[in-house]
Amino acid sequence: MKAKHHVFSNKDITVTYNPSICTNAERCALELSHVFRQSVIPWIDLEADSNENIITQVKRCPSGALQFCLNKKEAC
Repeated sequence: MKAKHHVFSNKDITVTYNPSICTNAERCALELSHVFRQSVIPWIDLEADSNENIITQVKRCPSGALQFCLNKKEAC
């Protein structure tokens, strides 16, 4: 069964999570744990840090399961 994408947005960015390709490296949760929370739902809190720090962390995702887009510049 294919898992559906999870979408999280604030006024500036949208972050998507595709669990079907996640390798569970836990890099997001280990390096930015106040945003990518393991035991709280919703597990991504985009208000917990700056957009720049969140984008930097999303770019570090080794599997590409996390992606982002800028709401004002792209169709998310």
